[in-house]
Amino acid sequence: MRIGFIGYGNMAAALASRWAATHDVLIGGRDGSKAADLAVALGHGTRYGSEAQAADFGEVVVLATRHEALFAAMDAAGAPSAFAGKVVVDINNPVSAYDGNFLTKSYDGGSLAEAIAAHAPEANVVKAFNMCQARVWQMDPPEFDGRRLAVLTCGDDAPAKATVARLIGDLGAEAVDLGPLAYARLLEASAAIVIKLLFSGRDWATVLNLIQPEVKPIA
Repeated sequence: MRIGFIGYGNMAAALASRWAATHDVLIGGRDGSKAADLAVALGHGTRYGSEAQAADFGEVVVLATRHEALFAAMDAAGAPSAFAGKVVVDINNPVSAYDGNFLTKSYDGGSLAEAIAAHAPEANVVKAFNMCQARVWQMDPPEFDGRRLAVLTCGDDAPAKATVARLIGDLGAEAVDLGPLAYARLLEASAAIVIKLLFSGRDWATVLNLIQPEVKPIA
C-alpha cells in the first residue's frame, strides 16, 4: 500500500516507523530537509517530498501536521482535488494544550474531521490514531494488561474504514468502528481527556482502552 504523510513530527515518525517495512511510504511537508531527515531515519526506501507529492503518492494520505496548520498544509497539497478518491486519515486533535484550555475547538458545532471532509469533499476521511501519545504507536505490539489496544475509528466510507482497519491490524492493534464521521466529535473530546491527563503528569502510556472479553490476549 502507498502511504503519504503530510507532516514529519512525532506522530508521523511513530506510525511511519511501523509501516515502512511493509508498505511504500513518502514523507511530505513544507520543510524538505525535515521530511528528508525522517525518511532517511526510517529507511526501507522511504521517500520524501512536498505536501503535494505526498498527496499524489498515497493511496492513503495521513494528515500528521499540527491542527493549527492542517488546512494550510492541505491547500499546499492542492486541496480539494488532490485528495479526491483518497483515503484521508485524520489523526489530529483540535486541542490547545499550551494555554491550559483542553477543550476541543468546534467547527460550526462539528469536529475537525468533518471540517476536513468539507474542505476536500471527494476524499474518504477516516478519523483514527488520535487517542494515544506518539510513543504508544511505536510499541510492538501496543498491548495493555495483556490485551491489544483498541483503536477507535469512524468515517462515512466503508472501504476506506476497512483500509484503515488493515493498517491498524499491521500495528498489532484492534480496530473498532464507531460508525459515521460525525462520531469524530466524541473521539476528539475523548482524546482531550487523555491529553489533559498527560499534561498533568501521567505516564505517556496512559490510554483509554476498551475491555473486550471476546478479544483474546496476544499470545
